[in-house]
Amino acid sequence: MSRKIDNLEDSIDESLFTFAEYDEAEAERIGYSNYSYWRSTFQVFKKNKTAMLFLTIMIILITFTVVQPYLPNQKSPTKIYIDPATNMQLRNHPPSREFWFGTNSIGQDLWSRIWSGTRTSLFIGLLVAIWDALIGITVGALWGYVRRLEALITEIYNVLDNIPTTIIQVLFAYILRPSIQTLVIAMCITGWLGTARFIRNQIVIIRDREYNLASRCLGTPTMRIITRNLLPYLVSVIMLRMSLAIPAAIGSEVFLTYIGLGLPVSIPSLGNLVNEGRLVMMVPSLRYQLIFPAIVLSLITISFYVIGNAFADAADPKTHV
Repeated sequence: MSRKIDNLEDSIDESLFTFAEYDEAEAERIGYSNYSYWRSTFQVFKKNKTAMLFLTIMIILITFTVVQPYLPNQKSPTKIYIDPATNMQLRNHPPSREFWFGTNSIGQDLWSRIWSGTRTSLFIGLLVAIWDALIGITVGALWGYVRRLEALITEIYNVLDNIPTTIIQVLFAYILRPSIQTLVIAMCITGWLGTARFIRNQIVIIRDREYNLASRCLGTPTMRIITRNLLPYLVSVIMLRMSLAIPAAIGSEVFLTYIGLGLPVSIPSLGNLVNEGRLVMMVPSLRYQLIFPAIVLSLITISFYVIGNAFADAADPKTHV
């Protein structure tokens, strides 16, 4: 047996084997994982085919809305076109090669007005959503974690929450001059209350967990605990609230325009277009004035809702691999 082992050792080619050098850094590294929270979140999100479809639709819609005024042969959204045959306003002209979406009741090009109105409504929705996120998350986090502020913020919340949001929006839209700024202010005054309340409830659930108590005992500043220990756990719900705030703001703009307190007719918006189409919806040949803006409004609302829900699910670490 020993002779066989000696023969085997003699037959082994030593050039096939090299000694591994000692690496102190590798020796101290017990385990390594290339896990990335955001990369995993987007990987899970991309598996949702429905969400990816609506995300593609939204990207195309927003991109076209931005570049549409710079495309060739685009008409002005506020210009009133004249019928050369009658020398009168080209009212309620049906969709044609020249006017793709037709004209409205005073001869304005509906194609240009829809995309101009989409830009206006998205701009309003984005501003309101950013304000909602900044104020709502800040107030909600302080409300839920800093116990000394809890009673004060609760009283402020109860006072503002007991005033109907619709009443506040109507009053500001009625008192101030109708404009984009007026609508944004009216929506932002109480729009953050729901987000603040929601964030506060989530903070209360996780604020007394062991790692937060340990951080507090070690003297970690309050803002650092909020930004590093608490808010990262709420990324999914925060993204969901922000994604839903944009269509909610657009819906409020449509409502205020519906009751006659929205933007003036000189500023195209989806609210104005839907309201104008509503006035002629009983005439079958004129229903295109309501159908086209309603389709764009529905695409925006449904897309943000589906994308927000899908991203919230994808942001949950439990769904990561």
